[in-house]
Amino acid sequence: MRIVVVGPGAMGCLFAAFLSKTKEEVWLLDKNKERSARINQSGISIEGISGSCQAQVKTTDEAREIGSADLIIISVKSYDTKEAIVSAKPLINENTKILTLQNGIGNIEIIAEVAGSEKVIGGATNLGATLLDTGKVRHAGRGETVIGRSDGKIPVEMRSIREIFNKAGMETRISRDIKGLLWSKLIINAGINALTAITRFNNGRLMEFEGTRKILREAVTEATRIAKRKRIKLIYDDPLAKVEAVCEATATNVSSMLQDVLRKKRTEIDFINGVIVRQGQELDIPTPVNSTLVDLVKTIEASYNLTVDK
Repeated sequence: MRIVVVGPGAMGCLFAAFLSKTKEEVWLLDKNKERSARINQSGISIEGISGSCQAQVKTTDEAREIGSADLIIISVKSYDTKEAIVSAKPLINENTKILTLQNGIGNIEIIAEVAGSEKVIGGATNLGATLLDTGKVRHAGRGETVIGRSDGKIPVEMRSIREIFNKAGMETRISRDIKGLLWSKLIINAGINALTAITRFNNGRLMEFEGTRKILREAVTEATRIAKRKRIKLIYDDPLAKVEAVCEATATNVSSMLQDVLRKKRTEIDFINGVIVRQGQELDIPTPVNSTLVDLVKTIEASYNLTVDK
């Protein structure tokens, strides 16, 4: 199987490095010519909970150099999804599957608009990674990866993807209700990410202060009301208890949104808390806490000279 990971960020590099351990042909597609050349020459370095390793992964900024792909993994920030899938069009043939393991809600729909819904597989991963430098990643957290189609079907190609991921050391299972899974992850991220970006706390510190605990609970409660109105079945019975448990289990983690703020990069706030706000407006459900979190994170973004990867 020819696998192309689009985006050389923390998760993209981690996926590419792990998958390179298998017998599959693995490529990394980057929009930045200079950076892709550097990774192509120096490889990917992984450190952290899985130990230290070096992986040599073929990297290019030109999709046509790769040819047709069997599997494309979109691993860019949600606001770059449209650009990423358009750049990957030369890789797509009638049998290509496209997997998104990105944060937030809306990526499946964006990819489907370009490639067709029958090709798209959604998913969520509990793997944690921090980008230290170009091609250098700290593996910060273990956890399962869950994949599935919006229509609940399980084609043979999806079983093959699961097997390859498991062989690569990424524990993976298939779900028939990927929408419920993605909303379940959205609620966790809505409770944690923006708060950590604003306070600059590691995840666990949110539980140390009454103020942050209160805001987290109210943000999660608003998101849960919307999920219930939409009749989305979450994968846990008590959303608030789940989010608090995730804070404790990932106490030392630096959330992806906090990583973005520390690096003065654009965040994914519009695809996380912003989704809660927009859905609340459509359903006439008040979301004052999520609205405030969105406003505060956008204020932080506006306070630095926003840089965009070239």
